[in-house]
Formats: sequence, C-alpha cells, structure tokens
Amino acid sequence: MTSEIEVIEAPAKLCCPVKVIAPDDEGIGETAAVFKALSDETRLRILKTVSHMTTLCECNLVPEFGLSQPTISYHLKVLREAGLITSERKGQWVYHRVNEKAVLAAVRRLSEIVG
Repeated sequence: MTSEIEVIEAPAKLCCPVKVIAPDDEGIGETAAVFKALSDETRLRILKTVSHMTTLCECNLVPEFGLSQPTISYHLKVLREAGLITSERKGQWVYHRVNEKAVLAAVRRLSEIVG
C-alpha cells in the first residue's frame, strides 16, 4: 500500500491582507510568559489567595495548599518571574504580594489582542 501526498498550491492572492505580528512586537514574549504562568491551576489559586491579603508569608501557603514547600516555592518563583507577584524577605520569612499593575497590564494586553 502506497500513500500519495496531494500537493495543493496556494492561491495567487489572499482573500484579505494579513498583518503578521513579529515575535518581539508589542511585548508578545512578555505577554506569553505572563499567560504561561497563569495557565497552571495551582498558580492561579496562589495568586488569588495572595490577592485577598495585603501580604502573605510563604509559610502560610504550604499547609493551605497541601503541597510541599519546594513545590510552593517553585510556583511562587514562576509568578515572580512573570512579574505577577513581588516578594520581600524579612528574616527567615518571605512575604508576597500581588503586583496589581502587572495583572491589570496582562488584562489590557489580552483585550488588545482580541479587540
């Protein structure tokens, strides 16, 4: 049994002009990093939990989520690298708060993409 590949030629003209966005245009890479960070259910739950507090110590997240401390630390690191939270060490404790400007900027960028 042989399989043949059918070659379909592209039309000479497109039905409408297309503007392709360059990979680094308008912070697309930055936007992708933010939404990649938000694509995980645990990180969304952490972000929501932290947003309901002024600041929240990492030590409070571990028992509430039932995950190990290294797992919580990893998720916080992803959120921090995406700019969605800020962290401050006070002694042996690390306190986190939501970067509201970054969250609102992500919503704005999404609305620009679809609108």
